Amino acid sequence: MTESLDRAKLENLALELTERQFEAVPRLREWHEGTWTDREFYKRYMIEVVLQIRLNNVADAYALYKASYGDYRLAGKLARYLADEIGHEGMFVKDLAGLGVTLEQIDATKVLPATAKTMGYLRLATDERGPAPVALWDWYLEWWSDRYMQAITDAAAKEFGIACTRGAQAHLDLDDSHGHDDMMFQTTAQAVETYGSAADAYADLEIYVDLGTEQYRQLFAAAVDSHGA
Repeated sequence: MTESLDRAKLENLALELTERQFEAVPRLREWHEGTWTDREFYKRYMIEVVLQIRLNNVADAYALYKASYGDYRLAGKLARYLADEIGHEGMFVKDLAGLGVTLEQIDATKVLPATAKTMGYLRLATDERGPAPVALWDWYLEWWSDRYMQAITDAAAKEFGIACTRGAQAHLDLDDSHGHDDMMFQTTAQAVETYGSAADAYADLEIYVDLGTEQYRQLFAAAVDSHGA
């Protein structure tokens, strides 16, 4: 019998991998705890959030396309999540305007190499294993946001003003009201049961966090190290 995806095991693994991430990247623990922030880093981070949301929508749509060949229950769950999330980058665009960043500047920014690598992995994994890798990616984003984004947002509001964080707070509130963490775990569990294995999911999670470590290093190099904060 195939092993089912164990939520406690998945969440414990996410915590272990995040701890490894904290040890690998200076200031990253303090960023997640809300005890350190930096205007340039926050700006560049939020720009990447906008760019990545757009790419996530494409990845989600492709996973939905793959599921739509017959697994209609799973396709319906993926469609609901995509419908909930699509267009939400606009919330962060408004926050960035408060930080002096225009939409034109956002659009002119290239995604970080690690972000592009993540999206490439999701596309290839979806071709090979159906929608399960993208469902897990979405769950991981929701788990991470539930655990860390409030502290990050509170620190930014304190340092840069509430006007620069209203969109981020609205997105947090919306995710909470829709129960996206629970929703995407159930979706992932169903996708893994149909298209892959729990072992694949645990291995994918490690890849996602390692790619996130690359992304944070690139963010710090682009924003903080350049001005010596």
